[in-house]
Amino acid sequence: MGKKLVVIGAHAADFVWRSAGAIALTVQQGGSALVVALSYGERGESGELWKEPNQTIERVKRIRHEQAQAASEILGARFLCFDLGDYPLRMDEQGIEKIVKLLQEEKPDIIITHTEKDPFNPDHPTAYEAVIRARLLSAGAGVESAFERIKPPVVYSFEPHQPELSGFLPNLFLDITPVFEKKVAAMGQMGSQSYLKDYYTELASRRGNHARRISGNKEIKYAEAFQRLLPQVVKELT
Repeated sequence: MGKKLVVIGAHAADFVWRSAGAIALTVQQGGSALVVALSYGERGESGELWKEPNQTIERVKRIRHEQAQAASEILGARFLCFDLGDYPLRMDEQGIEKIVKLLQEEKPDIIITHTEKDPFNPDHPTAYEAVIRARLLSAGAGVESAFERIKPPVVYSFEPHQPELSGFLPNLFLDITPVFEKKVAAMGQMGSQSYLKDYYTELASRRGNHARRISGNKEIKYAEAFQRLLPQVVKELT
């Protein structure tokens, strides 16, 4: 059976730049994927939309939802937004409980979210902290508990916009060459941040170069970088 993947971002478009390849590949390999946005990024990440005359926050949210929904469908994923507001994203216990409930219902094998640090985006570390806390609570914090527990999902951070300033140390490169055109098409849906499409296309090519050098596999053209946050448990060295 394929893996169950849940990607949780602070804003509606975070998933498409940083993990669209991983989502499409998971689905192509027989798995399932759910994209969760904690906010629409309506205030701080919708600059192109706010250039339109007489724009409203309700309309911006609607457009962002439509864009993220279309991008998710291209990748074969479902899309859900908690609409908690952005800049600042505030996560109280009620918000964290929503993530806990979602994880208990979905029982994912893998979670992908932000890095612990991001000096240029206040919402990304907030999302990271909420996801890590919710993961611990949904899995019973590693001990027998009186409430429902799920098998602890593997958790990865996807690559932030400026990795060298965010403590991001990639220890996994995913070959997304077979699904790269889907990533490009999904990125093309996010018209409210269209300026990022070229940047993340180039990044996928550069990470592909890194993956080729590491693996010796000359067939890799495009890759996404991730940081696994917990040790891998194996029965043999590979």
